[in-house]
Amino acid sequence: MPQTFDLILKHGTIHTPGGSEQADIGVTGGKIAAIGTALGDAGEVIDCTGLDVLPGCIDSQVHFREPGLEHKEDLESGSRAAVLGGITAVFEMPNTNPNTDTAERVHDKLARAHHRMWCDHAFYVGATADNAEQLRELERIPGTSGVKIFMGASTGSLLVDDDDALSRVLASGTRRVAIHAEDEGRMNARKDLRVEGDPASHPVWRDDESAMIATKRIIALARKARRRIHILHITTPAELEYIGANKGIATCEVTPQHLTLAGEDAYPRLGTYAQMNPPIRSAAHRDGLWHWLNQGVPDVLGSDHAPHTIEEKAKTYPASPSGMPGVQTLVPLLLNHVAEGRLTLRRFIELTSSGPQRVFGLTGKGRIAVGYDADFTVVDLKKRWTVGKDWLASRCDWSPFEGMDLTGKAVGTIIRGHRVMWEDALADAAIGEPVRFEATQFG
Repeated sequence: MPQTFDLILKHGTIHTPGGSEQADIGVTGGKIAAIGTALGDAGEVIDCTGLDVLPGCIDSQVHFREPGLEHKEDLESGSRAAVLGGITAVFEMPNTNPNTDTAERVHDKLARAHHRMWCDHAFYVGATADNAEQLRELERIPGTSGVKIFMGASTGSLLVDDDDALSRVLASGTRRVAIHAEDEGRMNARKDLRVEGDPASHPVWRDDESAMIATKRIIALARKARRRIHILHITTPAELEYIGANKGIATCEVTPQHLTLAGEDAYPRLGTYAQMNPPIRSAAHRDGLWHWLNQGVPDVLGSDHAPHTIEEKAKTYPASPSGMPGVQTLVPLLLNHVAEGRLTLRRFIELTSSGPQRVFGLTGKGRIAVGYDADFTVVDLKKRWTVGKDWLASRCDWSPFEGMDLTGKAVGTIIRGHRVMWEDALADAAIGEPVRFEATQFG
């Protein structure tokens, strides 16, 4: 019996847990209500002929800089860049000013985000030695994506680097803890290896061993605490091999930057614009990440979108800040890797949709299935285009990928049945809501 829906996406190639097929999707009340053909009528019909309809892509690591650092980015501008790039939900990091490390500050971010952010969202709580015992309650606030630990100093003042404090953080709570794994002690001892004016010395200072020591330490501490962890922005093949042997306790993330850029080219061409933490490393490192990605070890892709202004990046290394924008280019960069045969579309979907759902316990997101949120990233896999400055929406107004020729682009971002972006045009208003998690939805 034909039905009437709020929205039907027609004639696209849809990607469900069972595989890809030519079918229509009916949406009612922001949820997927039916999948099939000749579904019926709808208040809105979107013709997806020649397009692929993917589950909504989720970027589980962004820094949108609000509050306190809005000259670089804010929740509105960062989320606008996200939906223009095909992202339907983001998890935002706590190294703001002030840090997001109390219940009051979490609720402040949620209030700032409500229908001002273009995409759905969740916020990390920053771990400190002072709030360790409160994290058990803080991670249960609806709209939080969990706890974040910085083992190595990066942008901001959050740092938990000694084993006692790390153990106290891991003992407080049950949700998976996100980790920035670089060893602060080793990096402090190697600061004299930084060469003034030469950002290519950045990966010499923050070397492979700085990452590996921290990764081994946090996995050992997590095993002792019986606490699941998620290690962010992995940059070395050795770490992925080690995490692959410790999957019972650790999941992990890789970034498009580390899968795309190589230091031999990036530092001479981009200078401090290639500077981030952990660093862009060699082509051999990049190729090693691809090896382990195709062995199935990384669980998610995150952009680690971390913008700084052009004026800040123009400072002489090492006074220049680490970080680069990336939320808007995550989907197109990886679709280009699909087009060039390095990645299958199925693996891309796993890393950006079903992987985040599995790792973080999302409710109603991560797949095209009846009853799930009607979140879709609609892509043209064959579109050839060039990343231009006029397309970029981040307040920082630059990208390390500007001028890059790509194949594959998101042409539509649909969130809970709302067409938020179509062919680079935004909807009239932002409709972002907090992401729901299994761990917090019942209070």
